[in-house]
Amino acid sequence: MDFERVDMRKMSEEDMAEAFRMSEIVFKINHTMPNTDEYNSLLKDLLGDNLGENSMIMAPIAGAAFDRLKIGDNVFINSNSLLMARGGITIEDDVMLAANVQLLSNNHDEYDRQVLTCKPIHIKKGAWIGAGVSILPGVTIGEYAIVGAGAIVTKDVGDYEVAVGVPAKIVKTLDKEKF
Repeated sequence: MDFERVDMRKMSEEDMAEAFRMSEIVFKINHTMPNTDEYNSLLKDLLGDNLGENSMIMAPIAGAAFDRLKIGDNVFINSNSLLMARGGITIEDDVMLAANVQLLSNNHDEYDRQVLTCKPIHIKKGAWIGAGVSILPGVTIGEYAIVGAGAIVTKDVGDYEVAVGVPAKIVKTLDKEKF
């Protein structure tokens, strides 16, 4: 698993300018009518080629390091998502995220809070993430897995598994023949 430490005090002027540019675009997205040409253009400005075909992110959104966010085709991300992507976030095709989902690929060092500890999050094809779920750094959600509303995911969820609770625990495995 990739692991990165980022000292926020040592960010270059270029990195700071890019972070400011992204925060401006996020502000505009959050104040623009969804499903309009203007809204879609802003999403494209924010994510570039990292936003797949027929994918949608509903405002409002928040987050950081959107250049490290990769979204596949036919993905739906409902409103109030928090996408902290410094460690990298990959969302494969046909994924659904309900409202108020937090994808947190970075955390702060216990002793030096200006240092971010970063690990990637990977959500595989067809997964369904319920409302209010928090997924923490380094977690992979398997193909067609389901994470129940309000769960806090600290460990990987395998393909076709259903996880619920705080911390999330596997409670069921779906029949993959039904997909």
